[in-house]
Amino acid sequence: MEITDVESVPIAIPLEEPVSFSNRTLTYRDHAITYVRTSDGHEGVGYSLGYEGAELISEAVESLLEPTLVGEDPRDTERLWREMFDGTVQIGRSGLLLRAISSVDIALWDLKAKAADQPLYKLLGGYAEDVPAYASGGYYRDDKGHDALRGEMSRYLEEGHDVVKMKVGRLPVEEEVERVAAVRDEIGDERTLLLDANGAWDSGTEAIRACRAFEPYDPYFIEEPVMIDSVGAMREVNEAISYPVATGELEGPRYDFERLYSDGAATVLQPDATVCGGITEWLKIAHHAAALDVRIAPHYNWNLHASLVGSIENALWVEYFYRDMDVKVFDDVVADPLEPDDDGRIPLPDDPGHGVELDEDAVQEFAIEN
Repeated sequence: MEITDVESVPIAIPLEEPVSFSNRTLTYRDHAITYVRTSDGHEGVGYSLGYEGAELISEAVESLLEPTLVGEDPRDTERLWREMFDGTVQIGRSGLLLRAISSVDIALWDLKAKAADQPLYKLLGGYAEDVPAYASGGYYRDDKGHDALRGEMSRYLEEGHDVVKMKVGRLPVEEEVERVAAVRDEIGDERTLLLDANGAWDSGTEAIRACRAFEPYDPYFIEEPVMIDSVGAMREVNEAISYPVATGELEGPRYDFERLYSDGAATVLQPDATVCGGITEWLKIAHHAAALDVRIAPHYNWNLHASLVGSIENALWVEYFYRDMDVKVFDDVVADPLEPDDDGRIPLPDDPGHGVELDEDAVQEFAIEN
């Protein structure tokens, strides 16, 4: 089995209306979709969220990574990861190039599982047949007041979730406290509330003030209270408040996660396989965390992360976005997207591979023309 072709296609899916989190407003979602094909007819698929850089990710796949891969055995994921990472380390290590590596590595694991005729989660260890999902939302829109926020959270409870997440950090602290109070009142005391600030506060002092103001509403964690590279400030927050800091959705490989935890900057880790280096690196992060009794709660990409969470023992939840919330829209190009059942759990796919089959007509519809 030899790799004969690597292709990466950037796509952009428009949102029906702009949506905001603490420090950014989005009008579309772009992804880089990577295909790895072999001499015996197998094909693996990987992808990564572009944040308006999908074209650059795809270009990096084809111009920098494909020459390393053609002619190689796609099952040699460990060796190929190291060659891709080391081969671009002077201009890579994280960011755009690591997303390119991630998309390739995910495709290689998809291919490997298909060749083995096994679902990915079984190939990786098979810890669970279904996984818990939390409903992620609480974004900002111009016409979205407290009543709409309450209605959104009520809908998630009706769908069977007992864990929900909301955005914080865009408004003054006093107004954010009112939003958090409204959500806690809506979901009740017995359910779990997660907060996500997307690095909203400029310093540890500001973040601590805000996070302490949320304490009466019993959050389970606060995600990214400060800029992700402000490890010292993140540690200050993690040490100063009564609930944990969670982070990791934009972090790179295992080295970054080791630093975050050993420096005391985070208690819950959130590696994203489409960002941190693919499945090969995600597993290293998760297994190292297991040795420290640290819990994993991966960011976004439930169609893929459900299988990864189902393969390890130290996971908390999968993050899930309902399509009609018009926030995460990648399901528009997935042929049979995963979704939670009436108990808020996602059954894992039984088909060989990672189970994320794309609707190729939709991919072409949303493809960004060169």
